[in-house]
Amino acid sequence: MITIVVTAAVIERDDRLLVTRRQQGTHLEGYWEFPGGKCDPGETHAACLARELREELGASSAVGAEILSVTHAYPDRTVELHFFRCRLTSEPIPQMGQEMQWVTREQLGSLTLPPADAELVDLLIRRG
Repeated sequence: MITIVVTAAVIERDDRLLVTRRQQGTHLEGYWEFPGGKCDPGETHAACLARELREELGASSAVGAEILSVTHAYPDRTVELHFFRCRLTSEPIPQMGQEMQWVTREQLGSLTLPPADAELVDLLIRRG
């Protein structure tokens, strides 16, 4: 089974977190997620995340500290996921037709997020 290295941004503004919805035809389509994506070979986590935020949201960003790293095995792949605090330096505008919303920490619990995000969601909701 292959392992895919992925980065994701935890972006908070006015006590709300930015999430996007995975598009039809993708792995875990319809799930809400923290924006980010797969690292290219030789790419640092910070460079990957900055690139993904530009590609997906047309936004410039400042990538901060890593909050959490998890490895999750799905039936068809293993994901090594790195979550980073990020600050956007421009307004996000979805570039691929994906849905985007700002949600409170409490609202995270009502969204369908990937199983690999469960520990982060727990951390954000219960520990602030």
